[in-house]
Amino acid sequence: MFIILLFTSGSGCVRSFEEESYYNIKDMDISADHAGASFVDLNVTTYIEKSYGDTEKNTSLLLKVYSRESGLLEVQEKTELGKLKKEETKAVSQSLSLPKTGGYNIRSVLFEENIQKGSGEINVYNLDFLPADVQDVGLEISEMDFRVKKVEDGKVLIESDIYMTNEGRKTSSDFRTLVKVREMDAGLLADKVWIQTGEIKPEATVIRSVNLTMPDQYNYVVEVLVWNNDTIVRRGEGYIQLSPEVEIKDKTASETKKIQTSEFEIVDQNEMASEEEYAEETGTPGFSLFLAAILLCSAAVLRRRFG
Repeated sequence: MFIILLFTSGSGCVRSFEEESYYNIKDMDISADHAGASFVDLNVTTYIEKSYGDTEKNTSLLLKVYSRESGLLEVQEKTELGKLKKEETKAVSQSLSLPKTGGYNIRSVLFEENIQKGSGEINVYNLDFLPADVQDVGLEISEMDFRVKKVEDGKVLIESDIYMTNEGRKTSSDFRTLVKVREMDAGLLADKVWIQTGEIKPEATVIRSVNLTMPDQYNYVVEVLVWNNDTIVRRGEGYIQLSPEVEIKDKTASETKKIQTSEFEIVDQNEMASEEEYAEETGTPGFSLFLAAILLCSAAVLRRRFG
C-alpha cells in the first residue's frame, strides 16, 4: 500500500499542472442598481490585468452565479472583451437580475481563445433583507379617455377611463387610488373619488373607470394618485378642456372657444337596444293577426266545400 501510494503521488494523478497565465483578476466590485419587491438588479465590475505577453488574442469574460443554498447555477452572462494590451487593466461591468432571496456566489472566469486564463469570485448575502425601492410598484398610467355622460343645470358628469399597465415581473398588489379633478387656473377641486387598482398580471393593461362631476365651461386637470399604504408611489395626469383657448389667425392674440358640451353626451347603448327590441316586439302581434285571419278564411272555405 505504501509503494502504491508513493507511486500515485509521484505520477501526477493527484497533482494539477496549469499553464502559466499572464492575466490576473485583481478585484471585483458589486452594487445594487435597483431593488424591487421580488427581484434585484446587480452590477458586477471585474478588474482584469494583463501583466506581460506580446500575443494579442481575443478574450472574453464569463460571469456565473450560483445559489449559496443549493449550489445550482442560477444564471450566466458572457461578455466579449477583444484583445488586451500588455500592462493594461480593464474594468468590465456586467448586469444581473436575480430573485431577491438568500445569497449567491458570483464567479468571473476569463478566457483567451476559449482557454481559461483566470478566475475570481465574490459573495452576496441576505438579499431578501434589501429594502425595495419605494417607487417601484410596477404600475404605469399610460392613457386616459373622457366621455360626457350627462349635462344638467350647468354641471357635467364625465366618465374617466384610466389605463393602467403592470410593467413589473409579478402580479401587482391592489392599491388605493385617488382620482381628482381640479380647475386649471384657480386650482379649485371640483370632485374626487377613491377607487382600487385591483391585482394586475405582468405586462397586462386594465381600464378602471370613475365618474367625475364638474361645472361646465371650465378647463380641468385630472390627477391620478396611486397609494401604497401612506406613500404616493405613482402619479398620472389627463386634461379636460371645456373652454379651450385658440389662437387667432395672426397669432397675436387668442380667444376662448365655446364648447357645446351637450353635443358630446353619450347615449347609453343598452337603452337604445331595449327600445329596438320593444319596437320589434310591438310589431310582431299585427303580423300574427294577419296570418290568423287568412287561416280562418281558409278553414271556412274548406268546411263549406266538404261540409
